[in-house]
Amino acid sequence: MIQRIQTLYMAISCIATAALPFVFSLWKEIGSETPVFFTISIPYMLLFGFISLITLISIFSFKKRQTQFVLNRLSIIFNFILLGFFVYRTLSLSGETEVSEKGIGMILPAISIVFLVLANRAIKKDEDLVKSVDRLR
Repeated sequence: MIQRIQTLYMAISCIATAALPFVFSLWKEIGSETPVFFTISIPYMLLFGFISLITLISIFSFKKRQTQFVLNRLSIIFNFILLGFFVYRTLSLSGETEVSEKGIGMILPAISIVFLVLANRAIKKDEDLVKSVDRLR
């Protein structure tokens, strides 16, 4: 059912990867002091969009808990890949050449990962409850 707690967790995760990257910048460049959003790079845009799509599909596949669980795990993997891109970007620069101030947009994948893990725990709990009821029949 769509009113379960894992749906709320997945909705928060979807908002963190679909809407918040438009609001929060990833970093600020030194020379211009203008904020840089995720739209500067095609891989960032594709990963944010793909993660949001997988999470949205997972929300509406509430009748198949196992599929929901697998889709959430897939979304977690892609969030780790996106987080790896951000870490590589910040660590591969020498000193303060391009990035002067990191933005909150760089931790959005970590926020999404936390809520997807919470959703998976709730899905697992529901699955265990259904299995225990099936044993009683």
